[in-house]
Amino acid sequence: MPITQERMEGICLIRLEGDLCVTSAAELKSILQEALASESGIELNLEGAGEIGVTTWQLLWAAGREAGRKGTTIAIRAPEAVSRAARDAGFEAFEGLADHGEPWPK
Repeated sequence: MPITQERMEGICLIRLEGDLCVTSAAELKSILQEALASESGIELNLEGAGEIGVTTWQLLWAAGREAGRKGTTIAIRAPEAVSRAARDAGFEAFEGLADHGEPWPK
């Protein structure tokens, strides 16, 4: 399964691994909605992600927007290749998403 969720010490850790496309979108949407509804912080780990489809980028953008609306952020860990892929897909900025306190993607 390319998406796992774990709760620990007030943080909801969501790991995305392997190729993420439209087939995993419903599961990702559900997990993101649940995490955004909780009182805990969110950490999104994309270090094991492979190819990421536009549907996944749209869900991450929407989650970042919702987090920004709520006045929170989603901490994100991603290799440079993933950040580059986000920029290449046209996602220059993700409101509400942060990478160690800095806007992501860089």
